[in-house]
Amino acid sequence: MFMNDMFISDFGAAYPIIISMIQRVPDHRNARQVRSELKAISTPVCKGRVRRCIMNRKKSAKWVQCCAATVCRLEGETDMVEDQGRFVWYELMTTDMAAAKAFYANVVGWGAQDASTPDLAYALFTAEGASISGLMDLPEDARKMGATPRWMGYVGVNDVDTTADRIKRLGGAVYVPPTDTNIGRISVVADPQTATLALVTGLKLGQQQPAELDELGHVGWHELLATDWEKAFAFYVEIFGWQKADAETGPTNTYQLFSARGQTIGGIFTKRPIEPVPYWLYYFNIGDIDAAAERVKTGGGKIFDGPIEVPGGSWTARCIDPQGAIFAMQGKRSQDGIRRASAPELGWSAHWDGISSKGRLVVTKPRG
Repeated sequence: MFMNDMFISDFGAAYPIIISMIQRVPDHRNARQVRSELKAISTPVCKGRVRRCIMNRKKSAKWVQCCAATVCRLEGETDMVEDQGRFVWYELMTTDMAAAKAFYANVVGWGAQDASTPDLAYALFTAEGASISGLMDLPEDARKMGATPRWMGYVGVNDVDTTADRIKRLGGAVYVPPTDTNIGRISVVADPQTATLALVTGLKLGQQQPAELDELGHVGWHELLATDWEKAFAFYVEIFGWQKADAETGPTNTYQLFSARGQTIGGIFTKRPIEPVPYWLYYFNIGDIDAAAERVKTGGGKIFDGPIEVPGGSWTARCIDPQGAIFAMQGKRSQDGIRRASAPELGWSAHWDGISSKGRLVVTKPRG
């Protein structure tokens, strides 16, 4: 981590330094005066400049504005820097919004709320009043290019434009260039191994604070099936500043857990050749895993594999919704569920070399 990155990541410690810098600049001697003058400045615009301004140490009018805007956020405005490197939003792009809305409402228990604009049909999935994710039609241009229904995670960054440029320089791709949308300023990108995700600055939807990983209805785990986990992990460290957490090793494979801002949120491992492409998989927290699996099947979806047990009493299942989007669930299991466990519908194992797909060593127990 560069010194400038550390400076930006700890605004609390930087506060006196910022005040001092502002006060030393002619024409802006008083921090309170600067804050007052900048009330009308668009925060998302200034957010992207803060990092560059601090790195350049320019005592210009724009530099002062950036520092002052930072001070404003310290005193109560939303601080996008808190989102740096975290998954902050999720979106399902599908071929049938109405059917998908009914399916996930039944399987996960989400509510639905219309959030359309004149130019875009859009809906929100909600849990206990909190917005969890978005739902939209898979764009026609994307379908013509071969894109299929999918879940996509958005990672918060300080500057979408700069991050997208860095991804290209490191061998990744930018599918949708930085654009202002109903979500915020976004860009859809792919890592060098073609796994797709999105960047966002100035998120307008979702919660301001991250949910607990075990909170019902929320995403509790993020998993990357990569072509080469070590290269993939190095890439994401460079882009988002993720840190290594524990690693679990099977006979031929390693499952590397990673953390963002001190919280372990997912794992990365090398996929088997049978899986056609690298991709991100998101685990939704549900109550009874067996009951949810039955709802998947009765709703027209399929179970890739599971339920699979992981230490701590949790079970996971990987699924496909009726339109073809892949997702996963994690929850508890009742004794009745253990007795009536059935084989997976599809021959795609959720554990490789003794490592489960949620990064926990598989504990095999007799069933029935």
